[in-house]
Amino acid sequence: MLPSSTCVRAHIIEQQPMPAKPIITFFPVVCLLYSATLWGVIWYPLRLLEHGGMTGIWSTLVMYLASLCLGLVLSARHLGEFGRRPWMLLWMAISSGWTNVAFVLAVLDGNVVRVLLLFYLSPLWAVLFGWLFLKEQITPGFWGIIALALVGALVMLWAPDLGYPWPQSGPDWLAISSGFAFALSNVLIRQMQDISIWTKTNVSWVGVVLVALMFILLQAETPPQVSGSLWWGAGVLGIFGTFSMTLAVQYGVTHMPIHRSAVILLFELVAGALSSQLLTDEMVLPREWLGGGLIMGAAYLSAYAQVKSDARVAP
Repeated sequence: MLPSSTCVRAHIIEQQPMPAKPIITFFPVVCLLYSATLWGVIWYPLRLLEHGGMTGIWSTLVMYLASLCLGLVLSARHLGEFGRRPWMLLWMAISSGWTNVAFVLAVLDGNVVRVLLLFYLSPLWAVLFGWLFLKEQITPGFWGIIALALVGALVMLWAPDLGYPWPQSGPDWLAISSGFAFALSNVLIRQMQDISIWTKTNVSWVGVVLVALMFILLQAETPPQVSGSLWWGAGVLGIFGTFSMTLAVQYGVTHMPIHRSAVILLFELVAGALSSQLLTDEMVLPREWLGGGLIMGAAYLSAYAQVKSDARVAP
C-alpha cells in the first residue's frame, strides 16, 4: 500500500537537512576571545620570570622557540607550503616578529599605560588595511562599534598627567609600531586563505625568534644567569601559552573580517584589568570598569553582527 501524499511530504521534510547554523563563525569568535583572555593574563608568569632574573627578550625567545619546535613537529605535512607565497610569508614573519618583540621592549622601558594606549590604536590600522588590501566594506554602523571600542580603551587607560596619546619617546614609537605591525600581520593572515593555519602560525613564530635574536645580537645581551627551572618555565609557558594563543588568533583572524576580529581582540584589556585585581594588590578603578564594559559591548556587537551576517548567507 502506497503512503498517502501527506505522509510522503512529511517523509521528505523529515529527510531534508536542517538549515545551517553559524557554528563556523561562532568558533572563530570563541578563539579570538580565548586568545585575548590569555594575552591579558600572560603578564603574570612573565613578571615571575623577570623577578627570577630572566629578561623579557630572553623569555620571549625561549617561549616562541619552544612553540616553533612543537609546531614544526605537529605540522610536518604542511612544510611544503613555505614556498607557496614566500614574499607574503616573509612580510608576515617580519610583522609578527616585530609585533611581539617591540611590545615587550616597550613595556620594559616605557610607561605601561602609554604603551597599551598606543598599541591599542591597532584596530584603526586594521580597519584601514582591510579596506585598502582586502576591499572589505565598512558600514557606518561598524564605524560606531570601532569608536565604542576605542572610547572604552581611552577610558580604561587614559591618565591626564601622561599627555596626549602620541609617541614622545623611543618606547612610545615601539608601542605604536607594534600595534601597526599587529594589524598588518592580521591582514596578511586573512589574505593568505590558501595557506594552512599551521604554516602561518609557524611563520609567525619564526619571525618572533629571528627578531628576538636580532635584538639580542645588536644589544650584545648575554644569556641570563638563572636556574634551569626558569628556562624550563619559559619553555612550558611557550608550549601551553603562546602555542595555543597563536593558533587561536590565527584561526579567528583567518575566518573573520579584519575589522571585526580587531575589535574582539580588544577584550585583552578587560582580561588584563580583571587579572591585575585578582593576582595583585592593584585596584581596578570605576573608570576602568566603565571602559571595560564599553569594550565588552563593542566585542559583543562585533561578534553578533558577524554571526547574523553569516546566518543570512548560509544555505
